[in-house]
Amino acid sequence: MNQTIQFFDYHLWANTLVFNHLKELPSEVTYKDVQSVFPSLYDTLSHMYRTDFVWLKTMKGESFDKTLEAVQQLNNENLGRSTEVLEKDYLQVSEEYKTFIQQLDDVNDRITINHPSYGSWSVSYAELLQHVANHGTYHRGNITAILRQLGYKGTPTDYVYYLFELKSRQS
Repeated sequence: MNQTIQFFDYHLWANTLVFNHLKELPSEVTYKDVQSVFPSLYDTLSHMYRTDFVWLKTMKGESFDKTLEAVQQLNNENLGRSTEVLEKDYLQVSEEYKTFIQQLDDVNDRITINHPSYGSWSVSYAELLQHVANHGTYHRGNITAILRQLGYKGTPTDYVYYLFELKSRQS
């Protein structure tokens, strides 16, 4: 497996672990207000989902304006939603990523992105996938910190645990 694709697969794996871990905790923990990067675990997960959604739209060639409209619609739909619905949406966008990646001729192919504030630039799909995975890693750290603040343990999502699981699947 291409290393970039494997690292992105790790990102999807780790997010699934987080959702599964949260199901083991009292449901109100996800919505509890905290002093952190985001006001709750739910808000952190929602941000992660929206970011994954935005970059997928970007990689598929959607315009900035269309992507912004889609995110605004997500924000409106997100009001009062449950963690279960958010997880379902996350799993759907994960499947869309897998399909998109499988259809790429070469993950190192480049696309041009046009952004009203940052201008136009050429970037490879591999670089964007790496960005999405890194972004997720950062916020999974936030989730662990929030959980500890609330008196709960996080779940191990380090890349090495993913590698151990891959190895055990191959054995």
